[in-house]
Amino acid sequence: MDALTVWVRRLLCVQVLGLLILMVSGYWEYQLLSDFASGVYVTDYQAAMDAEANDKRQLMIGLANIGVFVVTGIVILRWIHRANYNARQLGAEQMDFSPGWAVGYFFVPFLSLWKPYQAMKEIWRASKSPSDWAFEKVDGILPLWWVLWIGSGIVSQIASRAAKGADTLPTLIKLNIATEVSYVMDIAAVVLLWKIVNRIYAFQQDSLKRQAS
Repeated sequence: MDALTVWVRRLLCVQVLGLLILMVSGYWEYQLLSDFASGVYVTDYQAAMDAEANDKRQLMIGLANIGVFVVTGIVILRWIHRANYNARQLGAEQMDFSPGWAVGYFFVPFLSLWKPYQAMKEIWRASKSPSDWAFEKVDGILPLWWVLWIGSGIVSQIASRAAKGADTLPTLIKLNIATEVSYVMDIAAVVLLWKIVNRIYAFQQDSLKRQAS
């Protein structure tokens, strides 16, 4: 659990860095679109060259971030599985979510909108007080993290679908802004998840020490 938690922390930091780079690149794209709209470019050739360079940069950065997201996601899911298992080993009984389903619900359509949150909430409570976890409460960062996670996904989906029919500069600019907003939400969600991971890890370490004393 120690090494796994360290890797989760590192990868979440890398993910934040990647999102910040995406935001900067998105801002450059916004400036390019604004220049197009204001008629800054004298020749169509230069405009086309800059547009092509922007698309290549966005594609490369986007692909790199997808890679980071996939790797980070795999490690986080392993951590959730282990955290659930550890809570049971510490004495938490009658938990509603098994280690497998604490991870599996992330991949079940519709149920993935709330079941993973409930599983994480249960891990938090069972880690903090294994013997009477059902009476424990969770901090506000847990629901806030989930709201940001779901909200960012919704904004991204709307922007992605709208982009397919976007053929005017005002529309493209609005889509750019919406995407930037989703990046801000993503960064906030990742930072909160980093805190949640640390809190649950600390809870389990404290519970382990109490049982050993």
